[in-house]
Amino acid sequence: MKIAVVRETRPAERRVALVPEQVAKLIELGYEVAVEPAAGERALFSDDQYRDAGAEVAWGADHAATIVASVQPLERERLQRLHAGTALMSFLPTNPPDVVRTATRAKLTAFAMELIPRISRAQSMDALSSQALVAGYRAAIVAAERLPRFFPLNMTAAGTVPPAQVVVLGAGVAGLQAIATAKRLGAVVKAYDVRTAAAEEIASMGAVPIELELGTLDGPGGYAREMTPERAQLQRELLTPYVAAADALITTAAVPGRTAPMLVTRSMVEQMKPGSVVVDLASEQGGNVEGSVAGTELTIGEALVWGGANVPSQMAGPASRLYGQNIANLIRLMTRNAAFDPDFTDEIVRGCCVTHDGSVLHEPTRELLKGQA
Repeated sequence: MKIAVVRETRPAERRVALVPEQVAKLIELGYEVAVEPAAGERALFSDDQYRDAGAEVAWGADHAATIVASVQPLERERLQRLHAGTALMSFLPTNPPDVVRTATRAKLTAFAMELIPRISRAQSMDALSSQALVAGYRAAIVAAERLPRFFPLNMTAAGTVPPAQVVVLGAGVAGLQAIATAKRLGAVVKAYDVRTAAAEEIASMGAVPIELELGTLDGPGGYAREMTPERAQLQRELLTPYVAAADALITTAAVPGRTAPMLVTRSMVEQMKPGSVVVDLASEQGGNVEGSVAGTELTIGEALVWGGANVPSQMAGPASRLYGQNIANLIRLMTRNAAFDPDFTDEIVRGCCVTHDGSVLHEPTRELLKGQA
């Protein structure tokens, strides 16, 4: 059994699918591990570290591999070179669906890390949560670095400098981490989420829950349900004074595979104070903030708006360590009797498998492909 760790070719992608300490554990499990040269260098893991962990470092690591592990899916040409039955483990965006079609034709078994079921037994494999943790921390650091004032209260002989006022919209994994980090930096934090459990979770982080008296919108998988246009408009109106009073606004509301809800309009941002900062972690999915652009800093009114793009890669070392552990735990689940043998009756295996033996198993993806045929 051979696991191949490939070098990511997308310039913005700095993460690596397995780090050296995880390689060593997988070798103990009975696998050979081959790593392409410089696969981990952008996450600050050298080829020598992989060799010391017991991996082979060589080009063509994916040739004859049982499992190919990556962060982003392989290019079509590489997929076509793999032998039938090879297992792929990566994030696997299904729109556009070229990768899925190629994997199906080549009879590859593709597991999508973003489709890991959100159940307690799968928490150690939940890559969306692990990467959201990194993104939430990074969001607070970006806000603190770009805000031209202190986050904490400062009392000096020359006078008192009040703490920054931070508002976080969305209290999932990323939002809660942003709250915790902003609190550690000394800011006064308020936060809002539409889910039932959110207020208690926000308070547990030391922040003040924003109560809008609109009712909750709990949805499947721990995500929020889509709201009606009327509800969304009323919510924006009620949030406007909180946004206007904030020195820094961090938005984190996103659901995989769907357009992010627009929580903050341009006119709301225009009411913020000069020098205010807005960090939109959902920019790549359309944005929670009207006018934000992924990977771009721009000015709306007198506020700086930072659009997040592949934010976990901005902290590639810890992001890789967490993602690699998700991959290693998934491989361990699929290893039975000292062999790689996925049990497709298992809820986790079945839930994250997109293609297998020439068929598309993931029903939403299958319907999408039918609609685009």
